[in-house]
Amino acid sequence: MIQLFKPFFGKEELEALREPFEAGWIGLGPKTAKFEKKFAEFIGVKYAVGVNSCTAALDLALKLLEIRHGDEVIVPTMTFVSTAHVVAYNLATPIFADVDEKTLAIDLEDVKRKITLRTKAIIPVHYSGRPCDMDALKKIVSNKIAIIEDAAHACGAEYKGKKCGSLSDIGCFSFHAVKNLAMGDGGALTLNNKEMYERAKRMRWLGIDRGTWDRTKVDKSYWWEYLVDEIGLKCHMNDIQATIGLVQLKKLESMNKRRREIVKMYNEGLKNIDWIETPPEDTNNYKSSWHIYCIKVSGVDRNDLSAYLEKNGIWTGVHYKPIHMYPCYGNKPSLPVAERVFKKILSLPMHPGISDNDVKRIIETIKRFQ
Repeated sequence: MIQLFKPFFGKEELEALREPFEAGWIGLGPKTAKFEKKFAEFIGVKYAVGVNSCTAALDLALKLLEIRHGDEVIVPTMTFVSTAHVVAYNLATPIFADVDEKTLAIDLEDVKRKITLRTKAIIPVHYSGRPCDMDALKKIVSNKIAIIEDAAHACGAEYKGKKCGSLSDIGCFSFHAVKNLAMGDGGALTLNNKEMYERAKRMRWLGIDRGTWDRTKVDKSYWWEYLVDEIGLKCHMNDIQATIGLVQLKKLESMNKRRREIVKMYNEGLKNIDWIETPPEDTNNYKSSWHIYCIKVSGVDRNDLSAYLEKNGIWTGVHYKPIHMYPCYGNKPSLPVAERVFKKILSLPMHPGISDNDVKRIIETIKRFQ
């Protein structure tokens, strides 16, 4: 079976875990601090804060920006539900925007139409790993509206030479088991604001002003002392995740390079199939991390194609059903592009472990469909 997604782990990750296991420090500690420093350097920002998921990162980002009841946050409808859920967690209102038919990124014209006096933030999603047009988005919003990058798909992606996660007020990343940089689970915020950085570190650890590792460095007679000035969450990263992440970070560029090689093979092999539209290719301004390779089909049933590929040992997926169509968001706006395109999209297997022969097999199996 050719899996849709799969972490690319080797002996290096397993061997690296020996150190925290032998040291006995596997919670929030020195490996997390080291990963945060290395990841911030990689993204090109001053600070990174490790958490347990991208959902937690997005939730913290809204809290840092003081998003609350009565506020509106614009989100694309075609993304994982976390992007909208975190707005609801903070008692604000998610305002769903349609998507661009070609890129499936947030439709900037629809964003323009939906900005109101209550709009406090916009969360553009770098869908599939391809950066949003951030310069165009910044021209639309005022300085009073914050931009939070949902870079869950975009670890290592670049927009005009700068890494995603460094292009706005706050970037949010996922290190889930199937992401480009995989830890099993985990996430991070990236930012340049020191005050927000310090608060984020407190907020991820219940509002406590010093983590246990930090308290080992102070006067031993007061090692147990800390302050809790506000109620925070329990969502920090741990040193097991961070240890895996440090190894993955060293491999990330080569893993993403392999993804781009797979994309070239897909594009070449599928280009003459008239009922398939392949995703936009990279350009000088857009360098995708290719977390997802999403095709659109016309004149054939997407579900039938998916079932056919599964019968032939090839897993596929759909990313995503528009969030506004779920019952929990009962107010259903009309978002025609997302509603139309959703019926056509299909994600093909994409991970560094796919061989050239696997890609050829996938392409030849698709050609035999119908």
